[in-house]
Amino acid sequence: MEKIAPEVYSQIDNDLYNGKGDLWWNPENVLHILKTSVNPWRVGVAADALKKLNFDPKGKTALEVGSGGGILTEEICRMGFITTGIEPAEESIRAAAGHAKAMGLDITYDKGTGENLPYPDASFDCVFCCDVLEHVADLPKVISEISRVLKPGGVFLYDTLNRTFISKLVAIKIWQEWKRWAFMPPNLHVWKMFIKPEEIKGLLAKNGFEWKEHRGSEPNVPIPKMLSYLRKRVKGEWTFVELGQKFRLVESDDMNILYAGYAVKKY
Repeated sequence: MEKIAPEVYSQIDNDLYNGKGDLWWNPENVLHILKTSVNPWRVGVAADALKKLNFDPKGKTALEVGSGGGILTEEICRMGFITTGIEPAEESIRAAAGHAKAMGLDITYDKGTGENLPYPDASFDCVFCCDVLEHVADLPKVISEISRVLKPGGVFLYDTLNRTFISKLVAIKIWQEWKRWAFMPPNLHVWKMFIKPEEIKGLLAKNGFEWKEHRGSEPNVPIPKMLSYLRKRVKGEWTFVELGQKFRLVESDDMNILYAGYAVKKY
């Protein structure tokens, strides 16, 4: 994996996360789907990984790279971590900080990018980077920076989208482009920026990590039923709230679309 070519990176709409208004915590907004439909899978896989490593989050420091509106960050904090989130979009930071305060959660939010983390070496016991790696301009630099700020023996937990024919069909065509079913904004993801499991494993090895495991995901309902759910939302029969109540990801051996993994920084 190399730095993303400018002509490819220019196709992704990362400005979406700087949009005005509550993009993250309003149940009628598409990004809230991350909380209802993706987070249960994401948090479950992360908790299982930490359990396998006998890693107790209580009192440990955690950084979330690309924290958005804090939907995952708050779950990290509730695990017991002393939690920091870093995010380049100011509007997302504002939403995240405001919601954390309202929930009584002590979370630090900083502005910055994964390519240039503003923290000293070996600052954190754990780093999370979820639904972010396929958005960055310089993936090798991001992995290098995550390794740098992790303590020896620290844990890196991530998830990202696989670059397969199926992910192009589902994550790009059905979820973003084909108006009959699309529920995500156009250009939210660019297929050429998706990452194969072997590619991420190679980058981890080059940056002092011992890779441990990958886990896949799949819809909780058969594909025809998922399409019928998406169609109901397009036709106005369902809101995003109702879609989120019916449709979610569950753990699977299938890594063709969204997969999660974890690695430990070597001593």
